[in-house]
Amino acid sequence: MYNNEDNNGERKPLVVVSELKKYYPVKGLNIGKNTPVIHAVDGVNLEIYEGETLGIVGESGCGKSTIGRQIVALEKPTSGRVIYQGETLSDMPFGCLRKIRTHIQMVFQDSTSSLNPRKQVYDILAAPMLYHGIVEKEGLNAEVNRLLDLVGLPKSMKYRYPHEFSGGQRQRIGIAKALSVKPRLIVCDEPVSALDVSVQAQILNLLKQLQDELKLTYVFISHGLGAVRYVSSRIAIMYLGRIVEIADTQELFDDPIHPYTQALFDASPLPVPKLRGRQRIVLKGDIPSSVNIPSGCRFHTRCPYAIESCRINDPELISVEGSKGHKAACPVLMAQRSE
Repeated sequence: MYNNEDNNGERKPLVVVSELKKYYPVKGLNIGKNTPVIHAVDGVNLEIYEGETLGIVGESGCGKSTIGRQIVALEKPTSGRVIYQGETLSDMPFGCLRKIRTHIQMVFQDSTSSLNPRKQVYDILAAPMLYHGIVEKEGLNAEVNRLLDLVGLPKSMKYRYPHEFSGGQRQRIGIAKALSVKPRLIVCDEPVSALDVSVQAQILNLLKQLQDELKLTYVFISHGLGAVRYVSSRIAIMYLGRIVEIADTQELFDDPIHPYTQALFDASPLPVPKLRGRQRIVLKGDIPSSVNIPSGCRFHTRCPYAIESCRINDPELISVEGSKGHKAACPVLMAQRSE
């Protein structure tokens, strides 16, 4: 069994994302070496610890879903590495990667397109177990029944087709499909954003219950701060392909440092009394193009605290003094805090 502690008793990460970059060529503009590219993810470093839920938050197009696809090895990075238990996923031969795919699974935002409309639920859940040799044919029926029970669906539904279910029920089937190969890490890519509010709460509670029962690790990707706050133990804030702040959930909500994090909180109706007396930040202008990234700090074009050096220097994540694990990429506000 994987040991998640080193010789000093400190936690070892289950997954390490190191200097990850993923660029996509702009369609229709293939002009040789000078083809413009979309900087979807541009130098991200992350550590994901066993048993935790790491939330990733940001505006649409910031690269959070792209990170999720790299972690589950659906795509190869342009550069950088995703390391699972000491092995780089992009360097693995197909046979080894096939085995690793049983350890790392994904729950998609669109449950309709992620489930084969021509197959019954029984076949949808049975296929991955047969392919990876998780269960013999004789035990399939019992295992499908167990999975449906885990996600709160009656066994009688296993011979229905996806279109016969509601959105929340289809998402439960998607979760059951991810669980069918007994994973350790599940990347949840906006799993509740397409659901009604009451159904969102049910799915979030289900995910937390499954994490406790099955000792799962989650990466929870969303643009909804309420959902991320409810399920996450740590949260990373993304902007234009970079992480600009990361901290334990409670600390991040009690003391947001980066102006973009503050602006996200101000734009959301969150019941956080400590933030009510703070001056609200209202962002001006649109998010810059991920093809033409601004020089210096990527947020300086919208930041009310930007100074001349912000237009020149590209800031790194800096540890917050007196805090364990809280980092932010804003030297201006960090300097003000230390004065």
